[in-house]
Amino acid sequence: MNNYNLVLPVAVPAIAGVIALLLPARRAGLASAIVAVAAGAVQLAVAIVLFPVDSTLSLPWLGYGIEVSLVLSRMSAFILLATAGFGILVSLYASASLVNGQGTSALPAARAKRFHAWVLFTVAMASGAALADNLVLFLVFAEGLLLTQFAMIASGRDRPFSTAIKAFVIVGVSDLAMMLGVMLTGRLAGSLSMSAISVIRLPLDGLGGVAFILLMAGAIGKAGAMPFHSWIPDAAINAPLPFMAILPASIDKLLGIYFLARISLDLFALAPGTWVSTVLMIVGAVTILFAVLMALIQKDYKRLLSYHAISQVGYMVLGVGTAVPAGIVGGLFHMVNHAMYKSCLFLTGGAVEKQAGTTDLEKLGGLFRRMPVTAVCFIVAAASISGVPPFNGFFSKELVYDGALERGWIFYAAALLGSVLTAASFLKLGHAAFFGKPSEAARNVREAPVPMLIPMIVLAGLCILFGVYNVLPLEGLVQPAIGQKVLGGESFAGFPASTALVLLTVAALTIAALNHWYGVRRSGHGLGAADHIHHAPLLGAVYAVAEQGKLDPYTWGRWLTRGAAAALHGIDRGIDWMTDAAAAKSANGVSRLLRSFQNGNVNRYVLWSLVGAAAVVFAAVALIGGGR
Repeated sequence: MNNYNLVLPVAVPAIAGVIALLLPARRAGLASAIVAVAAGAVQLAVAIVLFPVDSTLSLPWLGYGIEVSLVLSRMSAFILLATAGFGILVSLYASASLVNGQGTSALPAARAKRFHAWVLFTVAMASGAALADNLVLFLVFAEGLLLTQFAMIASGRDRPFSTAIKAFVIVGVSDLAMMLGVMLTGRLAGSLSMSAISVIRLPLDGLGGVAFILLMAGAIGKAGAMPFHSWIPDAAINAPLPFMAILPASIDKLLGIYFLARISLDLFALAPGTWVSTVLMIVGAVTILFAVLMALIQKDYKRLLSYHAISQVGYMVLGVGTAVPAGIVGGLFHMVNHAMYKSCLFLTGGAVEKQAGTTDLEKLGGLFRRMPVTAVCFIVAAASISGVPPFNGFFSKELVYDGALERGWIFYAAALLGSVLTAASFLKLGHAAFFGKPSEAARNVREAPVPMLIPMIVLAGLCILFGVYNVLPLEGLVQPAIGQKVLGGESFAGFPASTALVLLTVAALTIAALNHWYGVRRSGHGLGAADHIHHAPLLGAVYAVAEQGKLDPYTWGRWLTRGAAAALHGIDRGIDWMTDAAAAKSANGVSRLLRSFQNGNVNRYVLWSLVGAAAVVFAAVALIGGGR
């Protein structure tokens, strides 16, 4: 029986977004903020009411197996609830951060109104994608997110359009791969329904493996893993900061890893021994290390956080890629935890920018006394992302470590090294921004407004709650979403099973602290705590190339496009020359040669006539002889 209430999670924010856009220009910023927060509250209430009940809605649409098919399962309900929660928190935060502030987050009323509307449309599209059971319908909502992403980035103040184009192209390429994967998957399975395909689970050999890789590219592209990542640091600088909290930090990760989990657990027969499992783990490990190495050397608050938004998705991909219960649970638990602590971290960055007028770490310092609530929220979230016990990030990382070690020590080593560098970079960031000698920019700073503080406090509190009482998210959200068929009746709540891995984590965090101490002693200030790594003999050369953008796949694509365009332009000019200039010059030359024979000399004309007659006779004789 159809449950038409499943339309509400899409319809409520979509209708509210239209209302926000239609508001008159006068006081549009405040009115649109009220609409966004009110709609977010209704959306959250709807998600809570729908959460316990599995239900479906199926309506005809385009035919050929393409239907409006919505399914509320434990996994989709889990994503729907998280999306609604982050939507209202970011809307509340944006109501204060987008007005009367400094930096890229402060917008004129008309732009602020449009931004609130695009946030609502984003929540609507994300909710639709979470509920979609038909692969084509999922694509429709995913492409809708591509448009809202472009619009939110373009609403920024400092050269946002080029960044919006870059994000559109990069994510668009991954979405194109996903489209091809959907077509191939539908062809192989004979159905576009994810529920129907989950009954048969496609094998990963031959075309099945190709289909998985194409769908995987779409999933990790949405999540921001390498190589679909390089637009995120640019957006951190050029887009309004609430954008970073709503998409790259939370919804993008939720939907990308959700879809990766769906194709890995439901659509295909992913197992630890399959080659695609190894590919996923390699992508995860590379994303962890390369992105955290770039985060370590950043001198801007928001840009440093943006590289961690890339690096942390590596843990999720690695966890799911292990295809073992501990890793899968850890990857999905880390998805939830990341959305919490990374959104909180971006919100602290926005608060600093609004109050101090900059996120340049060289101009910050000593903010703890001026912004104590923001600083405490930062410390909690930074400890969570670094994997410090007993915060939530510690428990999800330990599960990922466990799964990675089960598949191979090299993957565990990569994940653990990533944690060392993560902790080192946040020690540097916290020291430079909140401790040390107060800077000129910090002298007259005051704490952020209450509407900006509430979302930070809520998220920081959840980081503590989901760590100390991890039974709540694991047994109430994550494990039911995965299902006992995969888990085999095992529960991963509570303290990690492996004491040895916990001790190694503590040792890694100690190394990060010692590295920070050494770096500060060597450079004389917190911002220089990683300079000895930045300028190390081998790493320094690699960093120099990376900072010039020469390792950016988008840059490679532009070079390739320009080269191909130049080559095609040369071929086109060559064809034009052959058909126009060369042909005309040849005709003129032959014409001039023939004219040179037409000089009025009768004897010459007779001679050419005789030569022609002889040629005709010779040809005739040759033909007659050949016929015999």
